[in-house]
Amino acid sequence: MSDARPREPGEVFGPRMTLFADMLSLGLATAAACLPLLTAPAALSTACAVLRGAREDRPVTAGRYFALLRRRLRAGDLVAGAAALAGVLLFAADLALAGAGLPGAPLFAVTAAAIGACATVVALRACARPESLDDWPTALREAAKDAVRDLGGSALVLLAVATAAVCAWVLVPLALLAPGPLALALTAVDVRRAPRADAGRGSSAPGG
Repeated sequence: MSDARPREPGEVFGPRMTLFADMLSLGLATAAACLPLLTAPAALSTACAVLRGAREDRPVTAGRYFALLRRRLRAGDLVAGAAALAGVLLFAADLALAGAGLPGAPLFAVTAAAIGACATVVALRACARPESLDDWPTALREAAKDAVRDLGGSALVLLAVATAAVCAWVLVPLALLAPGPLALALTAVDVRRAPRADAGRGSSAPGG
């Protein structure tokens, strides 16, 4: 039986469609917040936090997003952004060297791609974790554990990234909306993981 909220009188869309529309507006807000590049991790993390609040009937609005983002742009968030940008530039440089025809380039390219994929999964899963709001090192540690323990979720993260990239490539304006669905996918993967962790802790507790 569905426990979805019934449509209010005069409401054009149902609650699920409303969340979808809010997600798209959140995607635009996140894309704008990512423009300085150094703010990208904090911007995506904030989007995940706002979407996570929908489970507690908190509004998923651009206003709430920017209000939360303003409170959390600290030195740690900028350091995380600098580290992410440096990683992307290093990965691009490695692939450029691999494409230059150096000896062992194919193996090097495959190795670099594998490392880049793993780093991407951990970084994105860290953005989805609640700890990323105030403690990036903890968020990264827990995300690394989740990436290993929850291989299915890690595959879903890569699929979400690939889907966002293909949509942006097929129709460039969609790149402005892509952060919204990506944040929703990351949040769903993290929320999907949380009940299993809680159940595991409950089953390992001694009986009363």
